[in-house]
This record gives sequence, structure tokens and C-alpha cells, in this order.
Amino acid sequence: MTQPTDPLDNLPDDVAAAAFRRLVRHLRKRHDAQNIDLMGLSGFCRNCLADWIRDAGYVGDKGDARALIHGMPMDEWKAKYQTEATPEQIARMEASLERNKAG
Repeated sequence: MTQPTDPLDNLPDDVAAAAFRRLVRHLRKRHDAQNIDLMGLSGFCRNCLADWIRDAGYVGDKGDARALIHGMPMDEWKAKYQTEATPEQIARMEASLERNKAG
């Protein structure tokens, strides 16, 4: 018996790559969407995308991958755009990460 295929696996790589680049460029413009909020809502953030490109074979180190996704070095992005996380944001993120484990 063959395993069912996720229709996403049939998406041409060039189409998937174009959509990924559009997502990253969108996030580069939306600095108001804090990583902690993205984690709380969706269970992933810009840093996760950086980890995922490394998992997929990107040869740069963690800092290089994060700079690629953020559009600038991580320290610069944090200084310009990152705000202090509230206890509520941290709680939402932790709950969201638990949901990641459930699926």
C-alpha cells in the first residue's frame, strides 16, 4: 500500500520558492508583527524560517540564515524593531508551542 501524498508535495518547486520569498519579504515589511506574537498565533516566527532553511540545506550559519530572513543582521533587527515581551505574550507563545507538539 502506498502512502497518501500531501497535495503540497505536488507544488512545483519554483512556485513554492516564489511563495516563500513573498512571505519573507512580507515579514521584512511588517516589523509590527513581533516574533513573539507570530509564535503565539502560529507556532513559528522569522527565526524558525531561518532554522528551516538551514534544515533544508542552506550552508550559512545561524546568524547568516537569520540575517537572510530578517533582511539585516539579527542584532540590528532586534535593536530597531523588537519590543520587550509581556508575560501574556510569553504565555501565548508557550501554549502555542505545546500545540506544535500535539500534531
